[in-house]
Amino acid sequence: MATLVGTLHGTLVHTRRVRILADRLAAMVPPGARVLDVGCGDGALDRLIMELRPDVNIEGIDVLVRPNPKIHVKHFDGTEIPYPDASFDAVMFVDVLHHTANPAVLLREAKRVGRIVLIKDHCKEGFLAHPTLQIMDWVGNAHHGVSLPYNYWSRAQWTAAFKKLDLKVTAINERLGLYPAPVSWVLERGLHFAARIDRADAA
Repeated sequence: MATLVGTLHGTLVHTRRVRILADRLAAMVPPGARVLDVGCGDGALDRLIMELRPDVNIEGIDVLVRPNPKIHVKHFDGTEIPYPDASFDAVMFVDVLHHTANPAVLLREAKRVGRIVLIKDHCKEGFLAHPTLQIMDWVGNAHHGVSLPYNYWSRAQWTAAFKKLDLKVTAINERLGLYPAPVSWVLERGLHFAARIDRADAA
């Protein structure tokens, strides 16, 4: 069942989502940046970003390295980013942090190895937000064998985590347009965001 649903999702949703996210995230990447995509999957999103931004170079790490990724991908344990301090200009998480037991652990690691953090994730706000996000998560990821702890944060939790880590939101987009109407009326409604987060000491 998960395989069938995953195939339909890839045909009807995934291509549009990757194209739109590439456009939204490319606008947030600093000029000439070396970027690390944590949990990069097959690297298709990264390849599109680099087509839009030829000045940018993106490498990836993932706990599940897929066959024939579109960028260079290194395996990691899901907790410690295997690079020295200040190795990158930016560290990117695209729908990754809610797959972890404690997103703050990877956010701290991102702050260590990068100057800025780019995040696309969810906000658990509003009526039936959690079950809606669970369904989207299962449809998009179960067929890949991705861990699904459904650990979505509210806006207040994101804000508190950024404050504790001395990180500052410098750009945010909460109207990504990932789905066409009328699907967007159910699956968007403030549940998604993309943000650029700067270290407060570098802002």
